[in-house]
Amino acid sequence: MSEPDYIIGIDLGTTNSVVAFVDASVSDTRLPEIRLLDIPQIINEGVVEKQNILPSFIYFPPVHEIPDNGFVLPWDNENNLIVGEYARERGAELPQRLISSSKSWLCNVMIDGNQPVLPWDAPNDISKISPVEASSEILRHIRNAWNDTMASEDDRLKIENQDVFLTVPASFDAVARDLTIKAAESAGIVNVTLLEEPQAAFYSWIESSGDQWRKQVKKGDLVLVCDIGGGTSDFTLIQVSEDDGDLALERIAVGNHLLVGGDNMDLALAYAVSQKMSESGTRIDSWQMRSLVYSCRNAKEKILSTPGMDEYPVTVLGRGSGLISSTIKSSVSRSQIEKILLDGFFPKCESISMPEKSSKIGLQETGLSYESDPAVTRHLAGFLTQQKKEDNDIILPTVVFFNGGVMKSGSVREQITKTIDSWDNRDDPSPVREIHVHDFDYAVAKGAAYYGLARRGRGVRIHGGLGKSYYIGIAASMPAVPGMPLPVKALCVASFGMEEGSRINLTNQEFVLVIGEPVRFDFLASLVRKQDVTGEIIEDWQDEIEEIATIETTLDGEYGKVIRVTIEINVTEVGTLELWCVSVDDAQKWKLEFNVREQV
Repeated sequence: MSEPDYIIGIDLGTTNSVVAFVDASVSDTRLPEIRLLDIPQIINEGVVEKQNILPSFIYFPPVHEIPDNGFVLPWDNENNLIVGEYARERGAELPQRLISSSKSWLCNVMIDGNQPVLPWDAPNDISKISPVEASSEILRHIRNAWNDTMASEDDRLKIENQDVFLTVPASFDAVARDLTIKAAESAGIVNVTLLEEPQAAFYSWIESSGDQWRKQVKKGDLVLVCDIGGGTSDFTLIQVSEDDGDLALERIAVGNHLLVGGDNMDLALAYAVSQKMSESGTRIDSWQMRSLVYSCRNAKEKILSTPGMDEYPVTVLGRGSGLISSTIKSSVSRSQIEKILLDGFFPKCESISMPEKSSKIGLQETGLSYESDPAVTRHLAGFLTQQKKEDNDIILPTVVFFNGGVMKSGSVREQITKTIDSWDNRDDPSPVREIHVHDFDYAVAKGAAYYGLARRGRGVRIHGGLGKSYYIGIAASMPAVPGMPLPVKALCVASFGMEEGSRINLTNQEFVLVIGEPVRFDFLASLVRKQDVTGEIIEDWQDEIEEIATIETTLDGEYGKVIRVTIEINVTEVGTLELWCVSVDDAQKWKLEFNVREQV
């Protein structure tokens, strides 16, 4: 069977989504051109335009706002939910009817990603949807856009028949990755492989540089990929080595999942603007504040992406006893943005500076678990310190690669590189080298498409595998002791770096499994225990292993029956982790589905 004609890279971003594609059927010694998909979307009532960026926003219009023939797209828009430009703009005015940052909700440990909770504080006339469904709505819009644009005359070219590479944060754990795949499949996109966003951005640079990338990095270089997106900050380390005389790339570390990014920066800008409004006698309420945040986001994106633009207007709808009474106007300046970013999110700090932990209030709103410390540079110091060897205080990169919209600011990039340089205590330090790129908006999607070519042998691969070590809790076999909980050991079920397509069956280790009645499985992970091997049982891990999910389920079978099993592990080709319990007696299998999360 021949391979699909097209390779499609989808950057399902927190703020914006982008689709890149390449016609892989072109037989040429040169790499085929990677192009962007122009995505039809509603711009205004009755107006549909094609744009190569799809804002990742979902708007629930009230009934009186829906035209008689609905919001018409080139394809059927059955539920009248609106995704894209109009959703972002109109949702800024009615924020309770808007879903934003849906991707970040997939990794929220406080909720089940399959439960209908969004929009979080929606009015009663809205039927809420789950984080999985929200991501699926965005992907469904992308699927319809592709099929309408590229496959209207040939079903063979539909997106469900192509190779699709969907990007996720490097820090996404196995649960969030599983939910992402579920969202894609629900949207009708079935041939999906996951790829880490920092790697995708780096792949884009390799593709755009041709053979010249080998002249910008050398054997022994350690590349830091610093990817600051709309909702997350992602750190990845890539080691440059040599293999048979040619340069080779290996991803050797990824950072924690940090919910600090453009969303936080937009909120900081909004507070600064609201303070300026307050000083001039205009106070805004919480409803207007949410609208101001979206307006500040738009201003930040316009200024950072437009050289020479020093100021941009922001507006907030006024509130009256009946109809909207007025519009409140202000503005955001480039100098104001850069000051807030540099002082609040990228401050200079020492290498020993760790993220600050604020004291927790007993009762908190349920929502996204944002970082208490917004200083990305302190999180970066913590990440590099985690990778240190015994003989030094911190591992320092020799090269830094930036990605994300905020990195359009030269001042931000310069602040980060100077901060990293200040951490080098050697007698003859070498300044960290910046890889200069010019594509901060489309790199992830383009890199995902290039990765698809590389998997077919037509490009350079970064070797890496799993970015974490994964474990499952095993209850110790020992007598009960009054007042002492039964100890739980951690069985390593997937070691750091385990490659996609790997399958391991721990046939030399047997465990006891209870079927037919409710049982609990604790799922754990570690970013720092890279030496643990699959099948190893760890009894003392202190703070090096963290619980990330609890699965409460009833496995099919006779009530309360206890059977002997082995564990089978599969790191799938699409980048997800599967665990199976296999009966020793008859080879019957039970799959452990890691798609239910709760804080444990």
